[in-house]
Amino acid sequence: MSTNTVSTTVPEWSQRERALAAAKLMLGWVALLWAIEAVDYATGHALDQYGLRPRDTDHLIGIAACPFLHFGFGHVASNSIPLLVFGFIAALSGIRRFLAVSVLIMLADGVGSWLVAPPNTLGAGASGLVYGLFGYVVVRGFVERKPLNAVVGVVIAAWWGGSMFFGILPTDSGIAWYAHLIGLAAGVAAALWYRRPAPRPS
Repeated sequence: MSTNTVSTTVPEWSQRERALAAAKLMLGWVALLWAIEAVDYATGHALDQYGLRPRDTDHLIGIAACPFLHFGFGHVASNSIPLLVFGFIAALSGIRRFLAVSVLIMLADGVGSWLVAPPNTLGAGASGLVYGLFGYVVVRGFVERKPLNAVVGVVIAAWWGGSMFFGILPTDSGIAWYAHLIGLAAGVAAALWYRRPAPRPS
């Protein structure tokens, strides 16, 4: 009997393949949010009841459901473009890593908002994840010491930073600024936790 050695090496994706996978993932994610809101609209906003209810132990499902629910199509639209942009950039480093970062951000944001949100409120929206991914892509390049990612982080901060800053200020406008702040902090923490050091020259 003869045997052959089977290679267990997983082939590396090309940059084009990574970009295509990241684009498909984020387009699918945003399409899912619009589909959920369409169902919500068609059912007379029946899905809104599954939003986040602070400190209500009978509705813990809101912690997980909140990032996928929105209060109308305008709400979805306001989150769609930044989610596409930040998510696509973050996913370029790897889909599994991106999904782990996103779960960490959504969980931290959901639990944190459940603890600190004003009583008798109902929370919904992907903005906590948007802020988390913003913090992640801005900080990631610096902690990993990768020049390209650092440049991308600077560009993102310069382009979006002003509008994002106002979203973490406590206001009476009905915007969940605390969710934005928690999401941002979770994204920065994720960049530190999942950092990959730049390879040293041999």
